Amino acid sequence: MKLLIATLLFISSVTLSAQSNQFAGNYSRSLSEKEKHTVEYKLTLNPNGTFEFHSYSKIQGGNPAEDNKYGKGKWSAKDNLITFSANKKEDFDSKYTLDFTNSSARFVTKNPRDKSDKVVKTKLQFLESEIFWMKGIDIFKS
Repeated sequence: MKLLIATLLFISSVTLSAQSNQFAGNYSRSLSEKEKHTVEYKLTLNPNGTFEFHSYSKIQGGNPAEDNKYGKGKWSAKDNLITFSANKKEDFDSKYTLDFTNSSARFVTKNPRDKSDKVVKTKLQFLESEIFWMKGIDIFKS
């Protein structure tokens, strides 16, 4: 009986680990307009449940002209929904100032049963965020 329970626990932990590895990786998005304006987003979801985010913007005539913003914290997945959180004591300092608490994103990929030639880029689509410019942003897996 102990062996059966241990085997079931092992299988469930491997399954959960495999699911989070499906989401883990590097995501990015770059928007630019003929070298006048550039906005770049880079998000790394680590397999251990942590993340780092970097936003870079260079706006001609902007104040400031160039801006870097950083965020980090923890992420978790349930079905295809990624939820982000940040700990005020551990995840914030003079560099990491973005608070991803209460942010969520949908993991979008081509359905394995879809045998058509349709190309669907794997992405995270931000549904909710208290960072106003993150809501509705799509960031593509590299």
